[in-house]
Amino acid sequence: MIRSGATLGVLGGGQLGLFFVLSARRMGYKTVVLDPDPTSPAMSAADRSIVSAYDNDNALIDLSESCAAITTEFENVPARSLEFLADRGVVRPSPLSVATCQDRIREKRFLSENGFPTAPFLVLSRESLPPSESLQPFLPGILKTAREGYDGKGQWAIRTPDDLTSLLSITPGPFVLEKRLDLEREFSLVIVRGADGKTLLYPVAENIHEEGILHISSVPADIPPDLQKNIREIGEAIAQTLDYTGILAVEYFLDTSGRLFVNELAPRPHNSGHYTMDACIASQFDQQVRALCGLPLASANLLSPCSMGNILGNIWSGNTPPDFTSIFRHPQAKLTLYGKAAPRHGRKMGHFTVLGPSVHESAATVHALLTQISGKPSQNS
Repeated sequence: MIRSGATLGVLGGGQLGLFFVLSARRMGYKTVVLDPDPTSPAMSAADRSIVSAYDNDNALIDLSESCAAITTEFENVPARSLEFLADRGVVRPSPLSVATCQDRIREKRFLSENGFPTAPFLVLSRESLPPSESLQPFLPGILKTAREGYDGKGQWAIRTPDDLTSLLSITPGPFVLEKRLDLEREFSLVIVRGADGKTLLYPVAENIHEEGILHISSVPADIPPDLQKNIREIGEAIAQTLDYTGILAVEYFLDTSGRLFVNELAPRPHNSGHYTMDACIASQFDQQVRALCGLPLASANLLSPCSMGNILGNIWSGNTPPDFTSIFRHPQAKLTLYGKAAPRHGRKMGHFTVLGPSVHESAATVHALLTQISGKPSQNS
């Protein structure tokens, strides 16, 4: 067990790193952030920052020698860097877990080989493009880069073999081609698993996306008990199979015929789990600190139904933020901005959570407030 007063390290200085640092500080720990961007939000809150590429050995040695334990705020840190650090100290989640989740090919194969339901998929590249007739069962589909795609980036709609051939002529791959599903709803589950194997599950969230980016999360999802049980059992089994330690998020698709599929894994806190900062006894970031340090896990109980709305850089006017007065006026709303200096289209600049007597009422309020601050109707409003 790593006690308060020790120093914890985090690879990545975005908003997830910022919230980890704030939770660690509140619990009595010092922090060091390593990130190549000196303007990263977490650096303003950490006790010390290391501005460096993630694969710089000298920077990694500095981080290792400074910290009792190290975690990551996003999955695209090179697995080799995590292995380098793990040879020198405590790293959670494990490099193997992160390496599995940061590569869609490895992730899909892990899920499929262990019996977890996924959309039909095919691994391919320019050098291994199968004949057109072999592609037909996966079309229409979504072509996804094997690495570093997120928030809708690195994804293309593929309707015909010619679409695929054209894309591969400029982008060699490798890729995962997934059969497009007729989606009914989308869900996510945030899981915390300690080093002793104890596992806690937060409530299932229902998610709405716009342009591939999370728009609104509502908790608890209004779903039948058997679907909730299925989501939770699959998520817990995935964490156990990975022998995971830390925060793991599992994203799910439900198609129009009622079939459940695992979409993606995130080996870190998740955007859809931000509501835990305002509506739970312990946030996902508090649990991240606890799991990293070998502390007992806290309750994952929900204190109130709620909905969370993402705030993107699209609604900034240059560097001027929108008017948030409508959010401040609502007595059950809480605004959190991330301190990012440069807004841009699709960039997550903040979020707000609305608590309510029911998940439907809180979701309706989030839709209305998003319309007010953005000046345009929110999806599904």
